Amino acid sequence: MAPFWETISRCWKPLKKKYTRVRREEGSTNNLGREDDELLWFRDIGKHSSGDFSFAVVQANPVLEDYSQVDTGPQSTFVGIYDGHGGPEAAAFICNNLLKNLSRIAIEEGRMSDEVLRNAIAETENGFLRVVEGEFEKTPLIAIKGSCCLVGLIWKGTLLVANLGDSRAVLGVLNRPNNGISADQLTSEHNACSPVVREELRSRHPGDEKIVVFKNQAWRVKGIIQVTRSIGDAYLKKPEFGLGPEYPRFHVPEGIDGPVLRSDPNVYTKRLTPEDRFLIMASDGLWEHLTSQRAVEMVHMNPRPGIARRLVRAALTEAAAKAGMTYDAIKALGRGARRRYHDDITVVVVFIDQIQGAGAGGRVVSVKGFSLSDGPSDLNDVFLLAGGDDPAGPSSSSRGDDAAGPSSSSRGESSESKPLIVDPKSGGDDDDAVARKGKAAATC
Repeated sequence: MAPFWETISRCWKPLKKKYTRVRREEGSTNNLGREDDELLWFRDIGKHSSGDFSFAVVQANPVLEDYSQVDTGPQSTFVGIYDGHGGPEAAAFICNNLLKNLSRIAIEEGRMSDEVLRNAIAETENGFLRVVEGEFEKTPLIAIKGSCCLVGLIWKGTLLVANLGDSRAVLGVLNRPNNGISADQLTSEHNACSPVVREELRSRHPGDEKIVVFKNQAWRVKGIIQVTRSIGDAYLKKPEFGLGPEYPRFHVPEGIDGPVLRSDPNVYTKRLTPEDRFLIMASDGLWEHLTSQRAVEMVHMNPRPGIARRLVRAALTEAAAKAGMTYDAIKALGRGARRRYHDDITVVVVFIDQIQGAGAGGRVVSVKGFSLSDGPSDLNDVFLLAGGDDPAGPSSSSRGDDAAGPSSSSRGESSESKPLIVDPKSGGDDDDAVARKGKAAATC
């Protein structure tokens, strides 16, 4: 097996300079003023298949653990945000492999669907676990590398969103006739801070009194990790990758006899309508400081160029205020020191100007967070097919869990949901339906 880092060489690697150079776009407006946060990367405005996008990433950790991508083609747009933990390795692996797997599986099946997306995520998980298997003997801590995974795909007028972990996707929906904007949160967070998620863990592991433990001011699976679904984290999925007492932070004295973290995503599909104006996708670092409604209102009320950067700035301003500081004081801190006040944050805002694509001028390109240049994309001809199955099916909206969702009343629709295709081994997304209903009670 090739060394691990060779398998992810096509994805961005953290720059080794003291500070990361900020990318500034030709034609970028100055409405945000001069950017002097040296750990903030941005693409203020770009084109995708259905309109414009804006992209920003800010680093807090000593090594950036968020990997991200926006891949665009004439009739499709793919967005991925991978919030790593325990290091960047799992996030980097997903960035390098998930879209490749998705494209290949879609070609093999001759269609795009929620099932294809699920299978691509499963193959990416299995691929990373094979890497862990090959590296574990000489590098045991490869077993603690994991990542949340949030992906969005716009294809043939349909939006598909898949999520593992606590990143979030929010749709900005226009309310007629007053032209107000509402936040439709498409994802539920897989995090032990939710009482309903904790109850789901206990019901799945009825004989394990330590399945979820309050430790270091947070509820954690096995007293270690807050997220309950991920890619990677092999030490909490396979007994053979358990770590001994020489690694006390990650040691589970009683061991595990099967996975205590899940790797199956919840998936949402929707036929886009003219009222669906934009999609905000972001790692949890943003949502720790901004509500979904505030975020969509900011996007709705401000110019498009730099809107992702504006959201990041708003979150950092809130983080600073909570600590009795100013944003300027936060900016003066170096990488690593900033982690006390905020997490790595990735934000992508995707504007939906035309439902059927062709907004990118025929270009197929990949934009990676913190990359200084664009590169080739794994988007391929499967996304250009005129035929094939409609991933949304006959209904205009469908969820793999509770069709009502956390804010469905804000969407001016009366469409029914149809069940998504669910791998019977995964247990489906019924747990997400419960978690979605209990979200309001969650406190972290």
